[in-house]
Amino acid sequence: MILPFEKYHGTGNDFIVIDNRSNIFSPNSTRVGFLCNRRLGIGADGLMLIENKEGYDFSMRYFNSDGYEGSMCGNGGRCISAFYYKNIALQKKLHFYAIDGEHRSEILMKENANNYLVKLCMQDVEKVEFHSNDFFLNTGSPHVVKFVDNADEIDVVTFGKQIRFSSEYAPSGTNVSFVEKREGKLFVRTYERGVEDETLSCGTGVTASAIAASFTEDSNNFDIITLGGNLHVSFQKAASSFTHIWLEGPATLVYSGKIEI
Repeated sequence: MILPFEKYHGTGNDFIVIDNRSNIFSPNSTRVGFLCNRRLGIGADGLMLIENKEGYDFSMRYFNSDGYEGSMCGNGGRCISAFYYKNIALQKKLHFYAIDGEHRSEILMKENANNYLVKLCMQDVEKVEFHSNDFFLNTGSPHVVKFVDNADEIDVVTFGKQIRFSSEYAPSGTNVSFVEKREGKLFVRTYERGVEDETLSCGTGVTASAIAASFTEDSNNFDIITLGGNLHVSFQKAASSFTHIWLEGPATLVYSGKIEI
């Protein structure tokens, strides 16, 4: 079978995107894991399928590079919106369904044939927990947020893995973001479960980091620095609940291709 696909990245967080509205692709862990393998397959942090969903423009199904269906992916949500705009319908405002519920996105700008600026509305956050000196919250995916003095020096994989697999977050585990405050901005590095490594950027992770930062910073708008590029998070805050959470940043087409599976 010859499978057409496009590869995108959102600030270095990269994805294989497939139009599966005609059910051309039947996902399983072996097949998805092969496609995401950086040596044997296409290579990506995750794979996304566009599928039909009544009442929505499309449904987004997200799989981590370990081959298994994952929780919500913020960078992926922006990239799949750019794919839909480019290949299916030239509509800038989109309404789609993901594993954590409905989302809205908007294509703010098409910079050129391959680069888009996209904002994505994330799920409301009703609860933020405090674990020792850390924050724990779910922004479509669960995240521990740790504020550190020098994020450049953190061994993200070693310490992230310890927290991700700790008994406190068993059995599902958690993502872990290490955050440094830098001159009014947040520098965020994230260990992602399912990828089981540090990624260049994590959309749900920077969203969680911005929300956590609002408990000590008098702001509801944060510029975010990641290893893969810059993002922006804004929200409305009332007591400990957060609504109208928007994640804004680039979505870039890397290349289009076909692969035999």
